[in-house]
Amino acid sequence: MARLAQTPGLTDVQQSILETVREFADKEIIPHAQRLEHADEYPTDILDGMREMGLFGLTIDEEYGGLGESLLTYALVVEQLSRGWMSISGIVNTHFIVAYLISQHGSAEQQARLLPKMATGEVRGAFSMSEPETGSDVSAIKSRAVPEGDTYVLNGQKMWLTNGAYSSVIATLVKTDTGADSVYGNMSTFLLEKEPGFGETAPGLTIPGRIEKMGYKGVETTEMVLDGVTVPDSAILGGADQVGRGFYQMMDGIEVGRVNVAARACGISIRAFELAVAYAQQRKTFGQPLARHQAIAFKLAEMGTKIEAAHALMVNAARLKDAGQRNDVEAGMAKLLASEYCAEVVQEAFRIHGGYGYSKEYEIERLMREAPFLLIGEGTSEIQKTIISRGLLKEYKL
Repeated sequence: MARLAQTPGLTDVQQSILETVREFADKEIIPHAQRLEHADEYPTDILDGMREMGLFGLTIDEEYGGLGESLLTYALVVEQLSRGWMSISGIVNTHFIVAYLISQHGSAEQQARLLPKMATGEVRGAFSMSEPETGSDVSAIKSRAVPEGDTYVLNGQKMWLTNGAYSSVIATLVKTDTGADSVYGNMSTFLLEKEPGFGETAPGLTIPGRIEKMGYKGVETTEMVLDGVTVPDSAILGGADQVGRGFYQMMDGIEVGRVNVAARACGISIRAFELAVAYAQQRKTFGQPLARHQAIAFKLAEMGTKIEAAHALMVNAARLKDAGQRNDVEAGMAKLLASEYCAEVVQEAFRIHGGYGYSKEYEIERLMREAPFLLIGEGTSEIQKTIISRGLLKEYKL
């Protein structure tokens, strides 16, 4: 059989892109990931290489200078980047989501002004929904935008922004009193533009500093404080007439994000398997390689099967979105299975390494700290189960 996580039906262009990215991961990411991760150092050289490859414009239309590729291509690229180092995929993930939101929901002016610079990586995007007292319950956000003539004044505090410092545009969900019956109709998405960096990066907009994390290092995760940030109504995603549409726009982006998290989980799982299967053939106990012991061989079999299942669900969710179909249930299934299986596959690889797996010299130690993030990113497993069950009950309603 072929190696794990192969995808049938890809075009020659897709195959070429993935081959290039895989080679880049092998040569430019994996050899440096351990040092950069342990130092919590921003991977500037790696990102420069990604800019040269055009990866920041992967899904942006060719008319804006991008490659115009599909969500499936994007997901498979993320899978390969995550196989190298998950933090790299995190840097491009929020950028891709913001580019997608602008492409799908932005005004003509927003598209023409922002997408060409996003395609080159000159402008990078960040995505902000969560707040200090709000996790998966988006309806509970407190940050607010109040109209003043043809401007809005934003106040509040946002949390868990990947790319919070290095980004130049942040898609930000806040409350706006539109008079809608539903709380979800009283939310709007603003494209907040700022200078890259920490501190007050635009009038009233402050990025305080990095949040220290167990894993997912190298890429910065930040808070954002909005204190009287004044923007024109044209800063609303899609323009002034899209006020109150923010929640629905963001949920469209989240479906893309959940496919991304599934792809990240597949990438980490693949790398964990590669490390485990290599170690199991090199390390000998009781006179023979670990892989010859049935207990270890069965672990490898289960790990490979889980990777195949997760990859298949991820590919299906991406292809549904590319076909213009709603994929909230399928994206939830992919994210749920891939993240849970990733945690299991990484732990089995850790066990196969024995005591060496606990050493920082071995790559599996890093994966053990990275995998848990995927269980909560873009919605916890419990949230995915809620989405899936609601969708199934609608489909099978008596």
